Amino acid sequence: MKKKRLFKFSTSQMILLSFLLAILIGSILLALPISSASGKAIPYIDALFTATTATCVTGLVTLPTVTTWSVFGQIVLLILIQIGGLGIITIMSAFMIMLHRKMGIGNRLLIQDAFNLNTLSGLVKFVKKVIFGTFIVEGIGALLYMLVFIPEYGAKGIWISVFNSISAFCNAGIDIISENSLCDYATNPIINTVTSLLIISGGIGYIVWWDILRVTKNAKKQKWRCFQSMTLHSKIALTMTFILIIGGGLAFFIFEYNNPLTLKDYSLFDKIQVALFQSITTRTAGFATIPQQNLSNASSIVALLLMFIGGSPVGTAGGVKTVTFAVLIASAFSTVKSRNEVVLFHRNIPKQALNKAVAVMSTSFAILFLSTVLLSAATDAHALDIIYETVSATATVGLTRNLTPMLNTFGKLIIIATMYLGRVGPISLAIAFNLRKDNPNIIKNPTEEISVG
Repeated sequence: MKKKRLFKFSTSQMILLSFLLAILIGSILLALPISSASGKAIPYIDALFTATTATCVTGLVTLPTVTTWSVFGQIVLLILIQIGGLGIITIMSAFMIMLHRKMGIGNRLLIQDAFNLNTLSGLVKFVKKVIFGTFIVEGIGALLYMLVFIPEYGAKGIWISVFNSISAFCNAGIDIISENSLCDYATNPIINTVTSLLIISGGIGYIVWWDILRVTKNAKKQKWRCFQSMTLHSKIALTMTFILIIGGGLAFFIFEYNNPLTLKDYSLFDKIQVALFQSITTRTAGFATIPQQNLSNASSIVALLLMFIGGSPVGTAGGVKTVTFAVLIASAFSTVKSRNEVVLFHRNIPKQALNKAVAVMSTSFAILFLSTVLLSAATDAHALDIIYETVSATATVGLTRNLTPMLNTFGKLIIIATMYLGRVGPISLAIAFNLRKDNPNIIKNPTEEISVG
């Protein structure tokens, strides 16, 4: 007789536990004296906070990264960031492939759920492409960063470049340059361009990567119809990304144009690049070239929306995702126009996708609301600062209006839980919706009309 397992976890539970395990191990390592630049152990609550923000690729920090952590501590941070960006399941699968171990159905289901894919076919090849593509992009980013950091920091610039490249690609927003993030490089075109491209590359999603490569190979045959031949997912992700970056950049440019604390004293070119970077980094990256507390109220509200939406699915970014937001907007327009179908780019959106979008949005908003209420009870900070903090944590962004270093222990615990739930909550819920199928033999409840709106 086969023995029954005492604990049987679903694939979604395995993913949740893998993130939790990484955070706990990372926090223990960061709490060791060897991880501290001073040689003295960091309080465990700060080690736990830092491990969570790295694994959840958020970027909020209670202690300045550059002066707090030793080289060992920085290595631990970088490993946690890479794990958080790719996911433990992906990294474990990569090791299995390297060791030439056969991947069973259980492992394939984990990969499918980790990336929220719709098929089990070609998963080994998919993992290989993800790992290889990630290291290629991060490597190129590091080499480009070295053009600036080696002349400025010498040999140390190599390590800074590698760290910053991985952090930017994974949309983590943690750096080891200074205590004010990238504010000293606000008008540096190389740093702005490289960081922006890394953020967009990681946040656009791997599915879009492969679709762009597929279309590029056939570019000569398709000519100007390249975009038309893309999948619906890629069209939505690319269109929404473009709209949010340009729209957000334009809003920041207008609202901050005469703000003496941000853009007023910059040249026109610098105003444009700083505004565009602010629009890109709010999409869950977390690097700052403008102190967020200096933004006008109008810009802060725009930033809240961009942070909450975040990047695209099957990438390193957080938020409710561009495709989710687009589906909900399209659904609203369809309802207003009394249409039964939700249509985007002349294609009907499956009802299952709409249900998942509603579930992800609802879950994220619930996490955000609860976190905001609890943090408001734990601190007497300004309401806008609190909301900015909780949206940043929920969407795993990492931007703050200088509230994070001021948090008390209760406040730190709230943000730790928010970052974790923001990273795994909507994902796990989407997975649950993806796997559940109605049983036709179950008797359904009767339907009754209600009034809405």
